[in-house]
Amino acid sequence: MWVQEARLPTAEPELYIPKPARILRVRKLTEYENLFDVAFCDGRLLDHAPGQFVQVSVLGIGECPISICSSPTRPGTFEMCIRRVGSVTNHIHRLGEGDILGIRGPLGHGFDVDELHGKDILIVAGGLGLAPVRSLIQYIIDERSRFGEFHILYGAREPKELLFKNDLTVWRERQDVNLHVTVDRPDEQWRGKAGVVTTLFKELPSLNPSETAAVVVGPPVMFKFVVLEVLSRRIPQSNVYCSLERRMKCGIGKCGHCQANNVYVCIDGPVFKYGQLKAMREAVE
Repeated sequence: MWVQEARLPTAEPELYIPKPARILRVRKLTEYENLFDVAFCDGRLLDHAPGQFVQVSVLGIGECPISICSSPTRPGTFEMCIRRVGSVTNHIHRLGEGDILGIRGPLGHGFDVDELHGKDILIVAGGLGLAPVRSLIQYIIDERSRFGEFHILYGAREPKELLFKNDLTVWRERQDVNLHVTVDRPDEQWRGKAGVVTTLFKELPSLNPSETAAVVVGPPVMFKFVVLEVLSRRIPQSNVYCSLERRMKCGIGKCGHCQANNVYVCIDGPVFKYGQLKAMREAVE
């Protein structure tokens, strides 16, 4: 059983100070989510790994953790999908092109893409979980020759809650991406698949378990059932990756909001292997 060694959280001094970044473009994705294209005012690159996040601040309002949803293979700017749920995100949604945000990061541990090179990839995303894993999807597409088969299963509650619809269209049209999408509650206009995301597993071809890496990102209630489906296909636990969001607040392991046992999700994660999560069940239940 994996056990995290007890330790004190640390952070580089520069990660305490937000750097000014300018909003270059805002696109509406759904009723509650906007996509922000951002660049640092001094021209620096974010230099992140897929799966990492940043702390986004508005002067006089506060800050919150937001996943980076664009790949480091597309440098210059970076994108964040921000859901309007609280005082900080509500204020950010009132900002537009040219406005300034504070950015701390990149923070946390993302996906180890070197471990994924050469493998077939299965990504299972639920709801807003498509946002953090979009950075990995873009990375795989941009470095397509370094990976084997590529399968994406994505589920949302309703058609109107589907994120990145333009991306879904592009991914679906690619010959080297096997994308399946479902919704829990279809409306009269929906012509796609209906049901929870685990119903999409029947659409998968036969997988080579030892050569397949599975990535699971979504609400905690989804993890148990999706991981069971993944393991039933004999994919090793060491090849199963999960990305968590657990009440992260400071982003550098100082406040303790995201602590599970001796693990700080913001600095030890948010990406974990499934074998690690089994020792910290409270993080996903």
